[in-house]
Amino acid sequence: MSPTGVCLALLLAVQDPSVSLTLVPDEAEAALAILEARAAGREPGTADWAALRASEGYRRLHLREATMGRGFSDSTFAAFLREDSMAARAPALRETLGRWASVDFAALGAGVLEWLPAGTRIRARIYPLVKPRPNSFVFEVRTDPAIMLFLDPDVTAKKFANTAAHELHHIGLAAACTDEPPAGSPDGLRQVLRWAGAFGEGFAMLAAAGGPDVHPHATSEPGERAVWDEAVAQFDGHLAELDRFFLDVLEDRAGGEDSVTARARSFYGTAQGPWYTVGWRMAATVVEEFGRERFLTVMCSPGAFLRLYDEAAVRREARTGRRLARWSPALLAGLP
Repeated sequence: MSPTGVCLALLLAVQDPSVSLTLVPDEAEAALAILEARAAGREPGTADWAALRASEGYRRLHLREATMGRGFSDSTFAAFLREDSMAARAPALRETLGRWASVDFAALGAGVLEWLPAGTRIRARIYPLVKPRPNSFVFEVRTDPAIMLFLDPDVTAKKFANTAAHELHHIGLAAACTDEPPAGSPDGLRQVLRWAGAFGEGFAMLAAAGGPDVHPHATSEPGERAVWDEAVAQFDGHLAELDRFFLDVLEDRAGGEDSVTARARSFYGTAQGPWYTVGWRMAATVVEEFGRERFLTVMCSPGAFLRLYDEAAVRREARTGRRLARWSPALLAGLP
């Protein structure tokens, strides 16, 4: 392992027992060894490719992509690393891996815990990854929590910290919210409660920013911030779309589970769709009107959260004269 890898491996000696994080840079280190060999005009050896395939990060990435229906083969991943543009990026990727080591994960974890119910524990293995798709995500949050982060030289340390905090919140929320729907619940209600959990994307945006008074994309490029602002401006219409979706599922008008899943996934958007923006706007409104502690009491109960948001929206309108979209009485009546 290179000096950078050693530093990264030692980075997460977190003292708070509520936060247990382990950085695993083996996939990135193995991929960089291949890229650096190619950049130096050397052909990577069999051992180099074997080290990549054996790395924990590679194996978990392979599994996650397969579960999403877009698995890759060893040969296609090798072809990706053999692209000339990748060899040229080796120095920037190496510098990025070292730069990300300066992020204070202990502080990030402590900050995220402030936006989770009392007693929540965060444990995860964090994988910086050299990979084709430029996305970051969590995986196996209830069994062996993983945070998989796309290694991107264009991402600043502050933006990386924001992304890591966002994903850490997902891990913590999954650990905190373990209640199942009431016994004997209809399938439609189960699916609504499951997908309402996707508002966790908005919760994570709020937590990563540090509160409703900080723009969720304060650390982003202007273009990314503008896309977010445009989407938030469509809050009323997007909430109405989600209301129709939930009612259709609840009242068995949405088709089979595959149809429900496809429709629900569309709300993730190509970047950050209504699960993010509507979830964030609702959570921010609740915090602004009733405070963070009140918000934390309803995070794990979709019905209670939606009802509290409606109360906050009524209070906001009485205070400012500005009306925000609200959930239909039929939907709220159908949720526990």
